[in-house]
Amino acid sequence: MKRIVLWMVFLLLAGMPIKAQNEQDHNFEVAKNLEIFNALYRQLDMLYVDTLDADKMVGTGIKAMLQRLDPYTVYYPKASDLKSFLTGKYGGIGALIRYHLKQKTTVIDEPMGDTPAQEAGLRKGDIILSIDDTVMVGKGVEYVREHLRGEPGTTFALKIRRPSTNKVMQMKITRRSLSATPTIPYYGMQGDGIGYICLTQFTEGCAQEVRRAFLDLKKQGMQSLVLDLRNNGGGSELEAAQLVNIFVPRGITVASNRGKLRRANHDYQTTVEPIDTVMPLVVLVNEESASASEITSGALQDLDRAVILGTRTYGKGLVQLPVDLPHNAQMKVTTSRYYIPSGRCIQAINYKQGEGVYQEHIPDSLTKVFYTAHGRPVRDGGGITPDLVVKSDSLPNIAYYLGVSGRDSTETMFEYEVDYLAKHPNIGLVSSFEITDADYEDFKQRAIANGFTYDPESNRAMKALKKIMEFEGYYEEAKPEFEALEKKLQHDLAHDLDLHKETIKRLISSDIVAANYYQRGTVEYSLKHDKQMDAARDLLRDEAKYKQLLDPNYNK
Repeated sequence: MKRIVLWMVFLLLAGMPIKAQNEQDHNFEVAKNLEIFNALYRQLDMLYVDTLDADKMVGTGIKAMLQRLDPYTVYYPKASDLKSFLTGKYGGIGALIRYHLKQKTTVIDEPMGDTPAQEAGLRKGDIILSIDDTVMVGKGVEYVREHLRGEPGTTFALKIRRPSTNKVMQMKITRRSLSATPTIPYYGMQGDGIGYICLTQFTEGCAQEVRRAFLDLKKQGMQSLVLDLRNNGGGSELEAAQLVNIFVPRGITVASNRGKLRRANHDYQTTVEPIDTVMPLVVLVNEESASASEITSGALQDLDRAVILGTRTYGKGLVQLPVDLPHNAQMKVTTSRYYIPSGRCIQAINYKQGEGVYQEHIPDSLTKVFYTAHGRPVRDGGGITPDLVVKSDSLPNIAYYLGVSGRDSTETMFEYEVDYLAKHPNIGLVSSFEITDADYEDFKQRAIANGFTYDPESNRAMKALKKIMEFEGYYEEAKPEFEALEKKLQHDLAHDLDLHKETIKRLISSDIVAANYYQRGTVEYSLKHDKQMDAARDLLRDEAKYKQLLDPNYNK
């Protein structure tokens, strides 16, 4: 036994000089390369034929270096930029803007509710002419946004032209500290005692907002809840833990961070008494649900506290910390991975240093099995797989081209909506609003008259197939069949607009609702045509199925 112990001590001591040598070599390489970089830039700055812009040159070098790591390690020349990212807040007026190709300038797309833009009376389609003494006509979105934003409390003069009246208007607007999107744009009862809360981001205080909404819904008679985390890119781990704490007891570890440095290690636990640990709960997720959204949905899944419904989440299991740099710069750097209650990390991509491809998606075959509190198997790597997979309806290609700014030179749908709003100042309740078939026919005729065009996916696929067939020498033999198929796929705008009528009607109706009722109205309207929400309602009405999904031993 003594010999074994002595050999272990010997091996441990023998390894220490190697480790120390490796650290010395690493530190020497770091110092050497920093010295070379510093000398190289000084020589460039002194000898290069043109004067160098230090911010751009060094900034480019920093970005190139960070691109070898992961997309979440980011350099911020101004600390305020990182603060805005972390808090989700900025100083501005609260309006979405877009570039109007026909007008060749930037216009108001959608004012947000309870903001200076709404209070000033800005409307969808207003053409931005100037901000203070700076002309905005012909300027792009980024240029205009930069001038609209500024320190909260500062006032500026905004001049616009309203298309419906062609009237030029000038107004004084004072900037406020605003969220890029409302944290909870909408919550409400959905019938049969089912409550609904839509959470868009995990910024400071969001868990408290969810708590208040939850209590309000309970007063209204809520007996079950749908928590919507779709398209929620995440944010604060602390807020995620506090949100989970609404539904699970105190003292439970929601997420554990583990990194190279001890200071990067941290456990996020529930710290207060919950509000409700038994109410049926469904969490909606999709491929854009990431980070803190995955901590929340994953923890509730691991603890068998909620049924997760939708499609597999993004798969971000990395954690970043802000680091102060000289001259008021900052960096957000990946320091650890997080692990949810079952012990799994749901990071979907391995990021590799080096040349060429630097990332690889972890295949399902290499993921490991973990188990929930009730013994249900769940896997690491690749995000959160829902307990009940329900895909959303896909958007047809023509609808995408109609709705995306910059795709349609005639701005067909946007201009139709602006005209509709001018003729219909009051659209009534969101729950009952839809544009009529007659309205849609007007839109259809306008699209045809304007010469709206788009690129059908089938045409693109045919062109690609033709190139492959020509390359491989099969085209001439199959040419008659190929040309016959091409004729059948001829672009017929009227036919396509009729074929996708219901989907396009909903897109137009949603935009009109948003112009009247802002983000709250957009979410409320969308629930009327939401396949995943319908599946959540059906599940919450079926108590046996709900319990079976959470507990494999239920009714055995």
